[in-house]
Amino acid sequence: MPHSELPRVVDADWLRAHLDDVVVGDVRGPNAHMRGHIPGSRPLVLGSPPPGADESSVAELAKEVALRLRRHGITGNEKLVLADRGDGVGAMPAAQMAELAGHPNVAILLGGVAGWTGELEQGAVELEPVREASLQPNAHAFPTRQEIASRLDDPTLTLLDVRREEEYTGKAGSACDPRQGHIPGARRLQVDELFGADGNPKPAEEIRTLVGDAREIVAYCHSGSRSALATLALRSAGYDARNYAGSWHEWSRHPELPLER
Repeated sequence: MPHSELPRVVDADWLRAHLDDVVVGDVRGPNAHMRGHIPGSRPLVLGSPPPGADESSVAELAKEVALRLRRHGITGNEKLVLADRGDGVGAMPAAQMAELAGHPNVAILLGGVAGWTGELEQGAVELEPVREASLQPNAHAFPTRQEIASRLDDPTLTLLDVRREEEYTGKAGSACDPRQGHIPGARRLQVDELFGADGNPKPAEEIRTLVGDAREIVAYCHSGSRSALATLALRSAGYDARNYAGSWHEWSRHPELPLER
């Protein structure tokens, strides 16, 4: 995937200095945006990655998300900064969706709207849909079980399981999963270890000490939420990181896929 012109993660100070050069997409929803939003931002609803998808459905999803971006006036030529309420739970999945649609310049605002120290604007913003866009589907943004299964012996890929130890070992996984354990070769690093007491990712050097050298990382958990947060933290430390949205919830449902305990 080509490197973005943007940092993958930015803070409020960076955004304030570059506000005239970027498009801010507020992923909290139109009502929250209307009540108070970062000046110049627009509501941007892209949906969430599905809990399980094969390669053909991912291709169709990429086309649908590209249409949603165009409806919001997003062409792929702008620098797009995504802001949620401040916990990363909304912005990271939205970033994955935008990247899947082929947007090459997507960043996440640390602290979201809650961390914005300037004035907030109120009221509705009229969107201007666009017919043409330079969006080409990027399936790489959305790891599938097929990709991961085909790369279990790939030394350039680090699989990072960010669940609790008892989930990783299969001793106390979710009751809804037919099988327990972890993806073969996956390392475990609990998501909490990547974040500080303030709820933000730890400094990059601390994260890199925990994770070590890794050319490419795919994070997973039980259903893709904790691993989305882990992906945000990993990106803030400079890693090429993606989230496996299906995670163990999907992997455990395919008996042909191997596991370790």
